[in-house]
Amino acid sequence: MLLCEIKWYFMSAQKKTKRKATRRNYKYYAITFKLSSGQYKSLTRYCKARRTTPIKLIKRNIARFLTAYEYEVPADLYLTENQLSLFEEETQTH
Repeated sequence: MLLCEIKWYFMSAQKKTKRKATRRNYKYYAITFKLSSGQYKSLTRYCKARRTTPIKLIKRNIARFLTAYEYEVPADLYLTENQLSLFEEETQTH
């Protein structure tokens, strides 16, 4: 009987010290785009063959863009006014 009381006391002390994990609030945004009927059929057939959903397929394919540039985009990826140097050279030679 003494052993049972000690075990119960230990378990009750353990339960009191546990803390509930705080839940983080996430914001979700909806993005919509249109597909032609042929594109939609192709997407559904591929998903059916691979046993996945269109949402999972799309998210998996854009995951590298979603995670790579989460905080900052490198300066060399930004577009500038003159993308081709051909036009700059032509205007300087004439």
